[in-house]
Amino acid sequence: MAFENNEKAEGYWRENLRLVLGLLGIWAAVSFGCGILLVDVLNEIHLMGFKLGFWFAQQGAMYVFVALIFVYVKKANALDKKYNVQED
Repeated sequence: MAFENNEKAEGYWRENLRLVLGLLGIWAAVSFGCGILLVDVLNEIHLMGFKLGFWFAQQGAMYVFVALIFVYVKKANALDKKYNVQED
């Protein structure tokens, strides 16, 4: 990866770090918040025969994590194009 100057490199990594931290925050909120903190409230709702809190703790957080991987790939590719460091 070759940047045109140090300012562009710093801007790229600043935006990339903001993206990663934002996505990790979403993942933490879903896995910890829905799977542990809000489990009693969510267990009042049923999804496919299972209590929603149990579902988030067992499967939902993994689905969200996989979805966040795809979101990161799309946004990282857009960021690469913005700073002209995309792969050919």
